Amino acid sequence: MQKQSPCVSVAFFLVTLLLIPSLKTEAQVKQTVSVKTLTLGVVYQSAPEQVAEHFRPLVEYTARKLEPRGEIKSTVVVTASAPQLIPSLEQGRVDFYMESPFPTYLINRSGIAKLLLRRWKGGMSEYRGLIVTKADRVARLEDLRGKMIAFEDPGSTSGYFLPKLLLIEKGFPVVEKSGLAVKVSPSEIGYVFAAMEKNVVKLVLQEKVAAGAISNDDYASLDNESKASLSILAESESLPRHLVSVRRNMPEPVVKRLKEILLGMDRDEEGQKILRQTDNTIKFDTLPGGEEQFRRKLINLYHPRAG
Repeated sequence: MQKQSPCVSVAFFLVTLLLIPSLKTEAQVKQTVSVKTLTLGVVYQSAPEQVAEHFRPLVEYTARKLEPRGEIKSTVVVTASAPQLIPSLEQGRVDFYMESPFPTYLINRSGIAKLLLRRWKGGMSEYRGLIVTKADRVARLEDLRGKMIAFEDPGSTSGYFLPKLLLIEKGFPVVEKSGLAVKVSPSEIGYVFAAMEKNVVKLVLQEKVAAGAISNDDYASLDNESKASLSILAESESLPRHLVSVRRNMPEPVVKRLKEILLGMDRDEEGQKILRQTDNTIKFDTLPGGEEQFRRKLINLYHPRAG
C-alpha cells in the first residue's frame, strides 16, 4: 500500500477545518428558512380583523428580513384573552407575541414561551398603575374601606394587577363585586371591572365609584379638565411597558435572527416608519438585567400573591 504524504494529510486537515464553519453556516441558514410561516399573536377583545391589519406591516417586515426571497408567509392571530393564546403557542400556530407584563406572566409560566425583548410601546419603556379619585372626595387609601373601586379589566397590568397588589400589600381586603349596587363590607374594598380606561375615569368623575385604577400614560393623555378633577391617591412600582416573547420550541437560529431584526428596526428607515405606525413604538431593546433575571422578577411579583 502506498503511504500517504504528510503534506497531503496536512492539506486535507486544513481544508476540513475551513469547510466545517461553512457547513455549519449552511446548516443554520437551512434551519432558518425551513420556517414557512411567521405568526404574531395579539390579545385584543374586539375587532380582530382591524387588529390583524394594524400589526400586519410589522410581521411582514420581520418575515422579509428573515427570508429576503419572500419564502416565509407572515400572519397575525388575534385572541380575546391571554389564556386563549396558549394553545396556539403550544401547537406552533403562533411564533411570537407582544403583551404587557401580567398577561405575559400568565402565558409564559407554563413554559410554552420565553421572554425575548422589551417593547417601547407608546414611546414609553416603563409604566405604572395609579389609583385616582375625584378631587376632594377621598383623602387617603384608608378612606376606600367600605367603598368601591373600578379596575380596567382582568388582564391589565397597570389598570388591575399592580394597583390591586398595592392595596393587598398595604393590608386591605380587596373583593370583586358583581355590580356597582352590591353592598361592600366596612372592612373591605370592593371592585368592579370597567373594561376600558375611559370608563374607569368616567365612573370616578361621576362618583359612581370612590376610586379607579389607570396607567400613568393614560392619566397623562387625559384632557386638562379631567386631570384637574382627579387626585392621585397612590402609585405602584414601574414595570416594562410591553414585552416580546417567543414560543419555547422555536428553532434557536430563528429566535436569534428575530431578535436581531427587532433590535435593529429603529435604525432602519422602513423599520422606523412601521414602528411609529404600530402604537407609536419607539424601539425594541433587551430586558433590564437580562431575560432570566426579569423572568424571576415576574415570578416573584405575581406568583406568591396572585391569589
